[in-house]
Amino acid sequence: MIHELYRKLQFPDLGDERGKLVVAEGDLDVPFPIQRVFYIYGSDDTVVRGQHANRESEFVLINVAGSSKVMITDGENREIVELKRPMEGLYIPRMIWKEMYDFSPDSVLLVLASTHYDGAEYIRDFDEYKREIEQTRVLPD
Repeated sequence: MIHELYRKLQFPDLGDERGKLVVAEGDLDVPFPIQRVFYIYGSDDTVVRGQHANRESEFVLINVAGSSKVMITDGENREIVELKRPMEGLYIPRMIWKEMYDFSPDSVLLVLASTHYDGAEYIRDFDEYKREIEQTRVLPD
């Protein structure tokens, strides 16, 4: 089942009367060393981002402001996860198809990645993704 592959992460809220402070450290709170950080903003509820899987990269997605939804699938099972709290993250392992959408007007979606960018490791065609997944599911004799 797909929910065994991804997982929601809860980051510690270290805030006090001065304000909120959330920490996410690589190899501690995030299940990999962080090699790349980027964020998506200025999208709206009509935009779909992602629409790919990665052969090597793992990701943690955090809506540090606003909200968005993430559809993830392993080619067989499909789930939708809503991100709306800055102390929650969504861990997505390699070879999971992801689509981010339904961005609130104030959404800032922070993405932590386990690798530096390499366009060659992206699978951007869903049919190709399903073929590659099927090949990995075939068990040797």
